[in-house]
Amino acid sequence: MPSKRILFISNGHGEDNHTSHVIQTLRQLCPSIEMAAMPIVGEGRAYRSLDIPIIGPTQTMPSGGFFYMKRLYMLKDFQSGLIGLTWRQLQAVLQYAPNCDLIMSTGDFVSQTFAYLTKRPFVSFISCLSALYEGQLRINPLLWHDLNSSRCLAVFTRDSYTASDLQRQGIAKARFGGIPALDRIVPTGKDLYLKPDIPAIALLPGSRMPEAARNFSLQLQLVIEIAKVMPESGFQFRAALVPNLMAQLDDIAKSQGWQLNQGILTYSPPESSAEESSLVEVRCYSDAFSDILYYSTLVIGMAGLAVDLAVAMGKPIIQIPGEGPQFTYQFAEAQTRLSGISAQTIGTKPATPEILKQAAKRVVETLEDSDYLAKCKVNGPERFGPPGASERIARFLLNSLGETE
Repeated sequence: MPSKRILFISNGHGEDNHTSHVIQTLRQLCPSIEMAAMPIVGEGRAYRSLDIPIIGPTQTMPSGGFFYMKRLYMLKDFQSGLIGLTWRQLQAVLQYAPNCDLIMSTGDFVSQTFAYLTKRPFVSFISCLSALYEGQLRINPLLWHDLNSSRCLAVFTRDSYTASDLQRQGIAKARFGGIPALDRIVPTGKDLYLKPDIPAIALLPGSRMPEAARNFSLQLQLVIEIAKVMPESGFQFRAALVPNLMAQLDDIAKSQGWQLNQGILTYSPPESSAEESSLVEVRCYSDAFSDILYYSTLVIGMAGLAVDLAVAMGKPIIQIPGEGPQFTYQFAEAQTRLSGISAQTIGTKPATPEILKQAAKRVVETLEDSDYLAKCKVNGPERFGPPGASERIARFLLNSLGETE
């Protein structure tokens, strides 16, 4: 009997990431299934790292997929050939889809419309949409039409509140999915050199270069401000960086007045003597994201999915806006609405020295507020949990194919 084939369509880096975790679980449950992908935004690195064939052209656009933040970004994308690229991607999908038994589309109306146009049965995961932003999800008519199609077998959501909201609005097939990446946030045993009983602060500057480098420079400035106001016992700082950012650490250290030695950044305040106690230290890793997130007491986040994962794990988040294109005030503010009490955004524009001082004070106040920390531990899992999204979605795909493990 020939093996079944699924095509995964996604429009965004976070969406590729969500889908890649579903793919890994599918491989474990049913290795015989054939899989291919069409990432509509970017190069599809999450798929390439799993050796999933990509069926059409890919290209990184100036906006990185965040053109809704500023019209100027959209214009630059158009100049870079966005319309032609999207058209060629759609043609590739329409050509490939007749050979598929099922489509899974992750993202907003673009990926869902691609799936609808294949005329094949599809499973929708609207991972980037949530009723938590405004209390009710306003769905554009095109997406509503796609989701209500009889070929759409299920609509998975990132949080249970959105699934209930869609059911109230008449989409009975809506169901809670969750955050697939959450299933793989388990400590790997990486030694982070953490001292017991001293709060650990995670620095998450995001993964898209060159923005992540700008964000990390801002976070280092914030660390200096925190060092001025933190209690005598101190805090420990651990940074989870992508390899491309690790490669630029030397340049960042020089530009920010830090010393770099084997992945450890140190800063000595100008007015201090060379005493060890006055040094501020940030240990940087490109292979310890799960461990850093798991063992952190608080997260300074300038990212999307990574911050969602931290919230889901019950961590408090402090956000400072950057210059974008992704992590602007608009993005941070929307993330605060999504995360509820767990995320606090300081400042309404790209962080200034004054905003950094306010953020440093807030970090100290937050870590001293045991009631608030306890509430975050409840709030995060309530909004985004429980884990198991990749298995929930993978098993539904298998059932839809008539495959049993």
